[in-house]
Amino acid sequence: MSSKREYEIAFVGLKPGIHEYEYQINDRFFEPYQQQEFENCKATVKLTLDKKAGFMLLKFEIGGIVKVICDRCGNNLPLDLWDEFKIVVKLADDPDVLNEQEEDPDVYYISRTESHLHIADWIYEFINLSIPMQKMCKPENMGGPYCNQEVLETLRKMDAENQKTLNPVWKGLEKFKDLE
Repeated sequence: MSSKREYEIAFVGLKPGIHEYEYQINDRFFEPYQQQEFENCKATVKLTLDKKAGFMLLKFEIGGIVKVICDRCGNNLPLDLWDEFKIVVKLADDPDVLNEQEEDPDVYYISRTESHLHIADWIYEFINLSIPMQKMCKPENMGGPYCNQEVLETLRKMDAENQKTLNPVWKGLEKFKDLE
């Protein structure tokens, strides 16, 4: 299991300005979290931390690849990760109250007495947000090496049958189809 300290940044000793970090994320990173909808994660997280007086600007760049189950055919499908997320971390006297009241999800408060920034949960969240809701290959790649050909053929047959057996309730609407 990855050490929690690996994903902590001691920001108190940092000089104001830009600081860059890079993390290699694999399946072991996700062990403390619940079961994931992907496997074989090979992600790179580039973090740019811009320290200012009283706040920090964090920019996470997510890149890499994960293996997901295709929603169309059920086979394993490699999926590219690429996304960018920004967070503003502000120092405050009562961060819990301010975090509850804050409406902007990109603003987070920590205590003025805090010395470390814990980023593991953000990395977890941003990798998961980088995966699209609908997991399938692009239409131009459908039928390619990652597709289950038997399932695709069954789907084509079912689509053809549905085209033949149109519901009679909608039959009268066909005459309006070409009225432009």
